[in-house]
Amino acid sequence: MESNAPMDWIDTHCHAYVTAFSEDREETVQRAFEAGVGRILLPNIDVESIGALLDLVDDHPGRCFPMMGLHPCHVEGDWKAQCEPILKALDTRDCIAVGEIGMDLFRGKKTREFQVAAFHEQIGWALERDLPVVLHVREAFEDTFAVLDQYTDTPLRGVFHCFTGGRAEADRIADYGTFYYGLGGVTTFRKAGMDEVVPHLPPERVILETDSPYLAPVPHRGKRNEPAHTVLVGQRVADLLKRPLADIAAMTTVNAERLFRLPPFNPSTS
Repeated sequence: MESNAPMDWIDTHCHAYVTAFSEDREETVQRAFEAGVGRILLPNIDVESIGALLDLVDDHPGRCFPMMGLHPCHVEGDWKAQCEPILKALDTRDCIAVGEIGMDLFRGKKTREFQVAAFHEQIGWALERDLPVVLHVREAFEDTFAVLDQYTDTPLRGVFHCFTGGRAEADRIADYGTFYYGLGGVTTFRKAGMDEVVPHLPPERVILETDSPYLAPVPHRGKRNEPAHTVLVGQRVADLLKRPLADIAAMTTVNAERLFRLPPFNPSTS
């Protein structure tokens, strides 16, 4: 029988600062807290998103945590100039990671060379500051591995956000020994193939996310996602691993705290 004790969840990847939440941002965050999602980790997208992201962090200290990076879908020929204010924010705020960064060859085939260069640059930021990287990988596993293979002799660590790869990709990631798997709404999609992959993942490397407002889990698929839905992802992982929901909450929370070196959680913080 499941315990009725409150569970502590962490949404490790959420864009609650974007305009999709303009009308009810505070209500959305409060719903997450009420659902037991005590902490929300916020990856940056581009220069324009910095202000709104940091405002949300300031509104909820100890609950919302900032990351700074240039999303690969926003990498263009001027990426170096775009990185300047992002790097400034990284160094002036208590950021927990460099992200979201990586490779996207679904939308960005024409900017591939720029993406690779920006990827290397931002990995350098992470290594210099002893921060993890939060990786966006879409139709670009091989390109991503080609970059990461150049850092196997470094302490680089991080997470493959929205992991939707197969067992081969999962094994390749496991070989690095320092990367985690971010599981989100896609894990609940019946035809996504994750049923065969999730039980194969090392449990000490699994963390949960929503990627709100995108990729809402079943039964909200197709609608706006929000951080409270972390619990639905957790339930799906619990079902696939045949473990109690409370175990998944505890396991993924400890994993996230370890990766991002989060401070002790104070539930009374608002």
